[in-house]
Amino acid sequence: MPPARRVADQLARHALAKPEAWEDHPWESDRVAKVRKKIFAFLPSDDQGSLGVKIPHSGAYALTLACTTPMAYGLGKHGWVTITLDDPSRPAVELLRDWIDESYAALAPTTLARRAQGTPPH
Repeated sequence: MPPARRVADQLARHALAKPEAWEDHPWESDRVAKVRKKIFAFLPSDDQGSLGVKIPHSGAYALTLACTTPMAYGLGKHGWVTITLDDPSRPAVELLRDWIDESYAALAPTTLARRAQGTPPH
């Protein structure tokens, strides 16, 4: 299995392990992770080796890397970033997982986001 494919599989497993996360295919070749009805990650698919996440806190830093671009369709204006996984400037998998966590926290209901972080609900 090529390295980018291994990374893609690890990231998908990480995203789908979040509380109430599930995989959907809302458009022909798109594979997404949702929490309830909201997309929190555009997952890599067979014909697309990129990850898309909403990272309101880390987005400015992420966009300094050559492997990232603001997400298309105007989503970039709202904090969404696309990361090309086979680019040599791609950050470590641990940071990509952190970005998935940030995206989940930005879109999940507060109680689920707290549960994902191991924080007891108030």
